[in-house]
Amino acid sequence: MAAISVKLPYGRETVAVSVPAANLLGVYSPKDVPPVADVQSEAARAVNAPIGTKPLRELAKGAKKVVIVADDNTRLTPTDKIIPVLLGELNAAGVADEQITVVIALGTHRFMTDEEILAKFGPEVVGRVRVVNHDYKNPAELVELGTTANGTFVAVNREAYEADFKLGVGSIVPHHIPGFAGGAKIVQPGISGERTTAETHLLSVRAPRSYLGVTDNPVRRELNEIARRIGLNTIFNTVLNRHGEVVGAFFGDVVEAFDAGVELSRAVYAVEVPEEADIVVSSSHPCDLEFWQAHKTLYPSDLAVKAGGIIILVTPCYEGVAVTHADMLDYTAKGSCDIRDMVACRQLGDEVAAALAIAWAQVKEREAVYIVSGGIAAAEAEKLGFTPFATVQEALDAALAAKGPGAKVTVLTHAPDMLPVIAGR
Repeated sequence: MAAISVKLPYGRETVAVSVPAANLLGVYSPKDVPPVADVQSEAARAVNAPIGTKPLRELAKGAKKVVIVADDNTRLTPTDKIIPVLLGELNAAGVADEQITVVIALGTHRFMTDEEILAKFGPEVVGRVRVVNHDYKNPAELVELGTTANGTFVAVNREAYEADFKLGVGSIVPHHIPGFAGGAKIVQPGISGERTTAETHLLSVRAPRSYLGVTDNPVRRELNEIARRIGLNTIFNTVLNRHGEVVGAFFGDVVEAFDAGVELSRAVYAVEVPEEADIVVSSSHPCDLEFWQAHKTLYPSDLAVKAGGIIILVTPCYEGVAVTHADMLDYTAKGSCDIRDMVACRQLGDEVAAALAIAWAQVKEREAVYIVSGGIAAAEAEKLGFTPFATVQEALDAALAAKGPGAKVTVLTHAPDMLPVIAGR
């Protein structure tokens, strides 16, 4: 039987799998959109063509303290090229470098090391302004601001809140919790406290499936309200292609500029597939550091596979399951209802992790998940409720044996950033 060799990105390497030609529906990737000629020129264009606000140098005029909230090394946003342009505009507004701090929007990720900060932000930024990690667990570094209209408790980074002017920097990609990453997500969960993040994440799993690609949803509305509450009304967001290159930049109002960027992001990352497959083979690239990031592979795969099908998740997970949420392995094999009951009974201290465990369980209750990972041991995979395999080929062969000779196979090469759309829907 004729077979097609398919290469998948696997962290810094690639892995190959041989798929019978008669079974293969297709190999899908984000669209190969050409990048802008020069990132800094595009950044300068964006700040001088604001969407829903005045230009940056007018907005920041008179500010004594400015905070730039920027995403971390789990994202590909080229902050080393963007932030120098923003600093130039702030200087033109009369704000000196000494008045500017970059707060890294870690969410609940681990702190970035000095070496990682230098690599992400570049020597110019590190040499000019203070760059600090957000600490979501330290009450002294947070300020409490009551609740949203929907009842979400709000605690955010104190330094960012107290700044006269604040600006969020990130990228817009499909995301299972607020529909698309970017915009106000740089505040929640980026620089929020643990309880705030837990409550928005738990809000996201009240629905039976993820909000991936859904632009108007309860979580996005909460994020927008929280960003407005702390006075982060201005963002600089990029849209990247699958190679991590900038294809467009958007500056302006936290909602209006984001909404404009979503249209380009959808054009890059939405892919039409002919039908739901019996088996979906998905690479976690570029979310390869730990499963806390790689889990984003599940939700696009869930959209592309039939109920009762099989997802084969291919991920290196160099740092294992979750550096800052290791205890979740105690309950990730449980069903979604059981985990909800544990949350309701206050049996789980880490409710951010519990929310993601519920999201994973909802996928596993519809489809089986096989995993191929050099960073996650077989025993850990089983605690996650996944079936481990040593190679992608072994996993696919087992899946084809389970689903029969006529099983249809779809391959997603950059699954975490993809938005599969079934033809005709």
